[in-house]
Amino acid sequence: MLRSIVSLFTVTCFISFPLLASPVHLDGASLSLYWALPFVGMLLSIALMPLLIPTFWHHHFGKVSAGWALLFCAPFSLHYGYQVALFEVLEIILKDYIPFIAILIALYTVSSGIHIKGTVRGTPVFNTALLAMGSLLASFIGTTGAAMLLIRPLLQANAKRTYTIHTLVFFIFLVANIGGALTPLGDPPLFLGFLKGVDFFWTTKNLFLPWLFMCCSLLGIFFVTDSILFQKENFKHAPTPHIPLTVVGKHNFMFIAGIVGVILLSGVWKTDLHITVYQVILTGPELLRVSGLLALAWASWKVSCSTERQHSDFSWAPVLEVAKLFAGIFITIIPAIAILKAGPQGALSNLVSLVSTDGVPHHAMYFWLTGILSSFLDNAPTYLVFFNMAGGDANTLMTTGATTLIAISAGSVFMGANTYIGNAPNFMVKSIAEQSGIKMPSFFGYMIWSGGVLIPLFIIMTFLFF
Repeated sequence: MLRSIVSLFTVTCFISFPLLASPVHLDGASLSLYWALPFVGMLLSIALMPLLIPTFWHHHFGKVSAGWALLFCAPFSLHYGYQVALFEVLEIILKDYIPFIAILIALYTVSSGIHIKGTVRGTPVFNTALLAMGSLLASFIGTTGAAMLLIRPLLQANAKRTYTIHTLVFFIFLVANIGGALTPLGDPPLFLGFLKGVDFFWTTKNLFLPWLFMCCSLLGIFFVTDSILFQKENFKHAPTPHIPLTVVGKHNFMFIAGIVGVILLSGVWKTDLHITVYQVILTGPELLRVSGLLALAWASWKVSCSTERQHSDFSWAPVLEVAKLFAGIFITIIPAIAILKAGPQGALSNLVSLVSTDGVPHHAMYFWLTGILSSFLDNAPTYLVFFNMAGGDANTLMTTGATTLIAISAGSVFMGANTYIGNAPNFMVKSIAEQSGIKMPSFFGYMIWSGGVLIPLFIIMTFLFF
């Protein structure tokens, strides 16, 4: 997998050097919503094909993803020219997709080297405590890091239970999304805000109450639900020999600390160092982040013995599934993001205009629009679009515009839990659970959960905070 990422980067660089004529950048204001149809098709494929044609999807989902990407790239190249198409695809692959995959590989590889041995029972108290711990950890090692670290202990603890789906759904809600709202390390949108000048601990201070409300509410709902379902289980009375808890692969915690350090360093390092690939500028911090993450993944892989990963049922399949599907998502999302960035001049102008009237921001609309779009689009650029729409000045937004920035931040982080594709670890958790033999809800089935549990809480949040 690491070799594939390096090969992809090498190939993109090689094919670009003969084509260094300056490209014309895409103007989102000129795009029709029809260009977003391949992206819609990609989402519908993820939602419907596993239900309607599961065998075909299981064997050919990578080809389906590539097909939708090609269905966008081919007519787009003919209409706007290969230079524009090549630039746009290279930009999103080099600046968004490869960093996304790099952090996923690093955290997946490192966390898989950590294995908890011993007697762990998935009682309501244990499960709730683990979700609470994950919700806190997510803000300091990232939602992806916390999810990859704790998903296997959760699966292990609940291996003998019949009712497990609700536990994994709430795990996605809390650990993979909402828990990461307290620091820029928690979720990519907040990290972008940090790069734009938002103080590191501003999010801790200003998002603490919304974070506390959502975490406490969800943990309470989960505990009641899990307690009811636990009473229906048959295994709880069976005698289980007690084996003391031990953690195998403790050295991998150093690699997790290294991952956090690399991400943080890449955000504060100031340098003019850069390379240019067909007008796509890759800065020194970006290069440091990707190379550092892949180096840590390789080091963890070499240091950890194979038996540690065998104990955690290690397989590259979940990473490959996410990599193939999100390659199609990232490419087909290009026109949707461009239209959104065009703001009032774009095809979504009526939607974008809802966030303010005569310069007066509607905080509730910032929260809901940022959140809804983040549920289906990449939440990092969505955050950036609304950040700039609110003025783009970090000092102003941290003071007089604080409520607006809270709404944008909460919407982009919290509502990533609305769908499987709303945040990177969501689909990863689903894939790992299915590798363990758990039948997870379908795309729409998951949205029934999020609609029934999260949306009412978001409505209450609107009245409380916006």
